[in-house]
Amino acid sequence: MKIGVVVFPGSNCDQDMIYTLKSLNHDVVELWHKDTDLQKVEMVVLPGGFSYGDYLRSGAIARFSPIMDSVIEFADKGGYVLGVCNGFQVLCESGLLPGTLLHNTSHRFVCKNVYLKPASKTAAISANLDADRSYKIPVAHGEGRFYATDEILDSLEAKDQVIFRYANADGNVNDAVNFNGASRNIAGVCNAGKNVFGMMPHPERAADLNLGNEDGRLLLDSLFANIQVATEA
Repeated sequence: MKIGVVVFPGSNCDQDMIYTLKSLNHDVVELWHKDTDLQKVEMVVLPGGFSYGDYLRSGAIARFSPIMDSVIEFADKGGYVLGVCNGFQVLCESGLLPGTLLHNTSHRFVCKNVYLKPASKTAAISANLDADRSYKIPVAHGEGRFYATDEILDSLEAKDQVIFRYANADGNVNDAVNFNGASRNIAGVCNAGKNVFGMMPHPERAADLNLGNEDGRLLLDSLFANIQVATEA
């Protein structure tokens, strides 16, 4: 699959993502934020980092980069888009995903391994995962608290759009492990069309045996296995 990774001023996880995607045998191209040509990619990834220094709200300025008009058009036509950490923030600011990302309740930047429990069985990135276990994935954010109104949250759950929740190592979802205060422990969501995915944790940082953790690779394997099926169909 040909995948475009968007690079904004302040992106710092783009090369991590590119390395991981190439290790999964994908053709990867860098898409500069000032460009508008998506170079006929089959999927777009918005990586983590601090686009435009995280001035204003995180992702609020990046949303107006020229490339984002093309990304929005691509997504509206059914193209696959994945946003990780800052990329998730940009997708919410762009209106491609519901909700918003607020400051962690601790008002501190958190960088550590957390555990995710898959929620959606119809979203490509979680469909092939074991819903009875949790997956260890790193986080690194200061504004990662997913927030939405109860009406939106109820709709997300009814339409199976919640893809991950923060849990403990045993797969239990509770307040004690909700380190950033996210609404209903939500760590990631997708759009109603199931072609745009956003998550705060970094699967690309847990996708190499040399790192001692390949749980993130399992998430990406699920994503690409189901995208491939959808593309071939």
